[in-house]
Amino acid sequence: MADLIKFVEQELAAKRTKLPDFKSGDTVNVHVKISEGNKERIQQFQGVVLTRRGKGTNGESFSVRKVSNGIGVERIFPFLSPSIEKIEVMKVGKVRRAKLYYMVGRQGKSARIKEKLANISAK
Repeated sequence: MADLIKFVEQELAAKRTKLPDFKSGDTVNVHVKISEGNKERIQQFQGVVLTRRGKGTNGESFSVRKVSNGIGVERIFPFLSPSIEKIEVMKVGKVRRAKLYYMVGRQGKSARIKEKLANISAK
């Protein structure tokens, strides 16, 4: 029984290394497998990462928020879910909090997150 648990944990750890490193405030594009009947397709969900719970564990999850047609939509994804095809980091945000729950009540200009600039070498 213990060997079976170790085997599953090793497979999950191998998948964890394939996914990119991101944090709260980053804009990500999550490619999710959707099965409708016997058909399967990939749907993209692009938004800002609000939280990342249980970092480094097998039960890790993250929540992504986007505004679609003026309505805020939040989705929680298990990090090691087989339904996640890939995760792309679109922008790296500059935030000072680990949990961005204050973003839920904001819209327009106040809902913007500053983008972290690339490493520019000093002359």
